[in-house]
Amino acid sequence: MLDEIFNEVYAKFKLHFYLGIFDRVHERIGSLSATDAFAAEVIYALRSPTISEFADSIGISQPNATYKVNSLIKKGYIEKINSDSDKREYHLMVTKKFLDYYNINNEYIKVVMDRIKKRFTPEQTNQFEEMLRIVSRELMPENSRINGRYININHGSE
Repeated sequence: MLDEIFNEVYAKFKLHFYLGIFDRVHERIGSLSATDAFAAEVIYALRSPTISEFADSIGISQPNATYKVNSLIKKGYIEKINSDSDKREYHLMVTKKFLDYYNINNEYIKVVMDRIKKRFTPEQTNQFEEMLRIVSRELMPENSRINGRYININHGSE
């Protein structure tokens, strides 16, 4: 039963997100394709990866990753930033344009979290928060370290 209700909640978050994407994505120059959207999300989740780290993470060749990155740069969703330590190396960063698109999901999460806070007691809400923290940090170890950094629930690194 737990797996069924978790899948139901997860599907509702995905559905809301994808409907928001389709609402914003139009077939015009500079719009994100589904593949573009997923690639940009991976770059965002990896926290300023190099092209090589991006390619390795999604299991594609470096030339394919470079092609995808250049397409996203041209559309204005990511940018390359010179590394402070090695000027020959570039890190990929999402732009405000991407963050505006990404907020489709964040806004809905905030709505649901506000509803949770109104529906449940502070103690229940705190317990739920702690359970999510444990799931994120302990029960999802394959996704807890990205590029050698621990990722926390607030989309930052520890």
